[in-house]
Amino acid sequence: MVAALDLGLIFGLMALGVYLTFRILDFADLTIDGSFTTGAATAAVLLVGGTSPMAATAWGAAVGLLAGLATGLLNTWGKIHPLLAGILTQIALYSINLRIMGRANVPLLRADTVFTPLREAGLLGTFASAGILAGVLALFVIALVWFLSTDVGLALRATGDNEGMARAQGINTDLMKCIGLSLSNGLVALSGALFAQYQGSADIGMGIGLIVAGLASVIIGTAIINNGRVWITAIAVVAGSIIYRLIIQAALSIPWFNPNDMKLLSALIVVVALLLPRWDVFNQIRARTREKQFVVEPWDTPDPEELDSGDARPPSRGVARKAGRRNNA
Repeated sequence: MVAALDLGLIFGLMALGVYLTFRILDFADLTIDGSFTTGAATAAVLLVGGTSPMAATAWGAAVGLLAGLATGLLNTWGKIHPLLAGILTQIALYSINLRIMGRANVPLLRADTVFTPLREAGLLGTFASAGILAGVLALFVIALVWFLSTDVGLALRATGDNEGMARAQGINTDLMKCIGLSLSNGLVALSGALFAQYQGSADIGMGIGLIVAGLASVIIGTAIINNGRVWITAIAVVAGSIIYRLIIQAALSIPWFNPNDMKLLSALIVVVALLLPRWDVFNQIRARTREKQFVVEPWDTPDPEELDSGDARPPSRGVARKAGRRNNA
């Protein structure tokens, strides 16, 4: 389960990228399946060539920025529909990734990675590595929340909320789309670079269907923690990524579960995550929890005879809390 926690934190960067496009920018970007592999392929080839792990990881993220920019230009300059623009970039990246790697798989067994010190110390897959990854992810969450509170970030959010109104206010919405898509795919490619180093190889098919996992993380997190604040939603998205990976890990531990059904399981998780808010499940659970806090049990009300005799016990916490609210009102 700790390994699933590590993966959830690594894929948390990918979930933040999906959140940036689907929720903030309101752009259905399918480039993610390709840019994830691009970041992994770039980092793997550089690591095998002797580049330092940090530099290789940074270059992987930078190539993801270019992939997102390509989708943004296809949509803004080429006037191509967002879905089609993402699909075109994704298809092109498949061939580009093969060109980068030179073959379908690049092993990293003999190369130094960012996880080599942890692996040599026997800490990889433990709570120590999970704590380090959580600290790194927290820095990216803080940076993303800060960016969204700047003038550019607010213009990006305004573009996603109402593009026509944002354009009427003098915001260059085309530029905002390009910035948002670049940052999103940069985070996704960074996640891919880290994942390749974590598992010890980069594969051409490692990003196929990844958009489902990203959507599942965003939907699960925002369904459980329903709050309009950006920083709380960003944390919720990361929590959704961890929950998704834990569900996958739990399914793999079932003896009769076939790993070939993983894509089907991912699709079912997304379906359930989409239906739960419609059924208002989480809100009902929250409402019942609040009701239980203020339930007045029969023994909470003192007997009138006991009040006259002075032997009545003090009211319970629920009654006292309710009385305090009435007095404050």
